[in-house]
Amino acid sequence: MRLKNLIGGAAAAGLLALSLAAIPQASQASSHREAPLISMDPTVDNTDLYAFVSPDKPDTVTIVANYIPFQNPAGGPNFYNFDEHARYEIYVDNDGNSRPDITYRFEFDTKIQNPNTFLYATGPITSLDDPDFNIRQTYRLTEIRSGVERVLARDVPVPPNNIGPRSTPDYEKVANTAVTALDNGITVFAGQRDDPFFVDLGSVFDLGGLRPFNNFHLIPFQAEEGVDGVGNYNVHSIIIQIPITRLTDDGDLPTGADDPNAVLGFYASARRQSIRVLDQQGRESYGGGWRQVSRLGNPLINEVIIPVGQKDYWNSQPPHKDEQFEKYYLNPELAGIINLLYPALPDARTTGRTDLSLILLTGVPGLNFSGNVKADLLRLNVGIAPTAPVGKGDPLTVITIDDNDTPDLAGFPNGRRLEDDVTDIELRAVADGYGTTLNKLFGLPNNSPNNLVSDGVQKNDEPFLTEFPYVARPDAGYFTYP
Repeated sequence: MRLKNLIGGAAAAGLLALSLAAIPQASQASSHREAPLISMDPTVDNTDLYAFVSPDKPDTVTIVANYIPFQNPAGGPNFYNFDEHARYEIYVDNDGNSRPDITYRFEFDTKIQNPNTFLYATGPITSLDDPDFNIRQTYRLTEIRSGVERVLARDVPVPPNNIGPRSTPDYEKVANTAVTALDNGITVFAGQRDDPFFVDLGSVFDLGGLRPFNNFHLIPFQAEEGVDGVGNYNVHSIIIQIPITRLTDDGDLPTGADDPNAVLGFYASARRQSIRVLDQQGRESYGGGWRQVSRLGNPLINEVIIPVGQKDYWNSQPPHKDEQFEKYYLNPELAGIINLLYPALPDARTTGRTDLSLILLTGVPGLNFSGNVKADLLRLNVGIAPTAPVGKGDPLTVITIDDNDTPDLAGFPNGRRLEDDVTDIELRAVADGYGTTLNKLFGLPNNSPNNLVSDGVQKNDEPFLTEFPYVARPDAGYFTYP
């Protein structure tokens, strides 16, 4: 690789890191602590959203919505749980108007078996109904279509947190029993998992550095491989696998990528009631209407695109109203800073960035275009078949740099798989440096050396599972070291 390419890639990505670090309460990963208010309310913080055609069951779509960021596996004695005073929801748009046609709502209940101990587990937990499993959660799953609510499942168990060899001696066996198949072909799981997102936070937030380019920085260090900054952290995942025929507008399985019913739009949110009362005994009560406090479609939007003064407001808005934010896509502040501080780079366009608006607000024609309504939705063309087992797809998906490679159209921005390297993809997008394959297919910009930007982390710290629930098991507190 030429020195010019190395310096260019490092500069562009480093500047993105500096920009993020300058935002108060900014994200530390994909929508982890991305807005001031939600950073103080982590149990309803959307961290990441994934949607992909299931490789082992290609007539279904798997959706993963993650919440509660940066869980230290050793964070007891009050280990992490879903919030029983919140609603966690996944929305599906199947007709291109960017409004939910189908909603899947998850509501949780917590029961303490023995309130006279400080222990989460009073002995080895060997089953979901083990009396030693002291603090248990269950959930109700409701499907909403055309305003009509239908409860699909009640009292579905949540597995325990992965604590260690004494408390959870066979965690995987117990957790697998929480995978629940419903009569309608839907399969669900909700519980703690390894955080599947991967990014070098430690270097990025150290004055915008990128370890692979350390020796080219103003303060040089030895070049190193990237380090996954969310490695060894857990999240709480809601994972649902749904037959495609249950999601499409006509109820049929699309015949191909050009089927008019093949593109689905997804987003996830968390809601709270508008009134919270805390009495003198420390007891909480809630009332009032339900308000959206967090949402997520495409990764990194509220961090990189939306300015800090609009972040909380953006979280409160439904996607079909996102045209009010389009100016931030078309005129990205970040691109101007790149040009100012790094004049040796090819200029990233600071105005008229219809490429960003196209990919992130409407979808790309010929790939996952869903209509002209501007909305932050994760758009998935279910007529495009999976190209690899979970975890084995090309992490750079459609921006593969080598022109001779066959592009992997089954990954981001066509939905999002667990293995997709959305950090590198979006770094290059903002820096105006897409890979040549994307340019060749869809006529989008391809500026060198910006199309070589990378944080040096190309995969998760734990391998993904090849079957549902796909996300790797959570790290155990006993085995977590500083």
